[in-house]
Amino acid sequence: MTASNALQRIAILVTAPIRSGVTEALEAIFTVHRLWEQDDPDAFFATHGAQIRGIATTTLFGKVRADLIERLPALEIIASFGVGYDNVDVAAAAKAGAVVTNTPGVLVDETADLAMGLLLATIRQIPQAERHLRAGLWPRERFRLSPSLRGRRVGILGLGAIGKAIARRLEGFGVEIAYHGRTRQEGVEYPWYPDARALAQACDVLIIAAPGTAETEKLVDAPVLEALGRDGILVNIGRGSIVDEDALEAALAHGTILAAGLDVFAHEPQVPEGLLAHPRSVLLPHVGSGSERTHAAMGALQVENLVRWFTDRVPPTPVPETAHLVPG
Repeated sequence: MTASNALQRIAILVTAPIRSGVTEALEAIFTVHRLWEQDDPDAFFATHGAQIRGIATTTLFGKVRADLIERLPALEIIASFGVGYDNVDVAAAAKAGAVVTNTPGVLVDETADLAMGLLLATIRQIPQAERHLRAGLWPRERFRLSPSLRGRRVGILGLGAIGKAIARRLEGFGVEIAYHGRTRQEGVEYPWYPDARALAQACDVLIIAAPGTAETEKLVDAPVLEALGRDGILVNIGRGSIVDEDALEAALAHGTILAAGLDVFAHEPQVPEGLLAHPRSVLLPHVGSGSERTHAAMGALQVENLVRWFTDRVPPTPVPETAHLVPG
């Protein structure tokens, strides 16, 4: 049997539609089952669950929880589309002996670019100014003066690959930069602060570029927002779970901070009404990595993780929590 024929016999479960033709690419290689098309999931799992050896999922709509993993006794790998993988119960996967992979690296620059665009849009009120023009109010009514990026100090919460890429871009704007992470990083010249509140106290812009984990859930809460101050700007391109959205709504409503630019939300695609209604919020539908080029690269890496696992057991990007399950 050829390697191609062997792969075609392997059953893969795709949990939700994935962009960039990933599902179609997988169907050309494996036997693919589309979970979202199953009218009777219980009957589906009773018939096919024991044969499924891999899962392809996506961070936005493809949750892989313990109850799903338990229904797939032959599961070996969960390949997620996205750098974050909080959509997967990694502990349950590791317990079941299933490797989890993600798609880091290929989306770093795109997401950092978006962070800068969102920062500028929030500070200079670019969407609001465009709406002012489209409403026919200019030049009859001049648009209000905006805040400025000049003279600000920017704190980055999470100085991983994306955080560092954001910092490199910020250097070109001539602003001061500081950061908070679990530990101070060797070789990094930016000032480090031991917690999120201390970082916010020292800065008037806070950019979140951290992953969504149990440790970071609601890390940016009311005291952190209060520390950021009345002239403060919050930008989040990390995970919505990192921000206490009730506290953020209150901070914007009461003028505790000035404005917020958000690409991610705690319960996507739901967005709190208080954030939608606030005149100084800039809100995006989780498009940080959302260019055609970058999504194509992410999709190719997701497919490669599955193919490599079932051919040589060496997927390119296993997440740290399950890397021990990769032979050698």
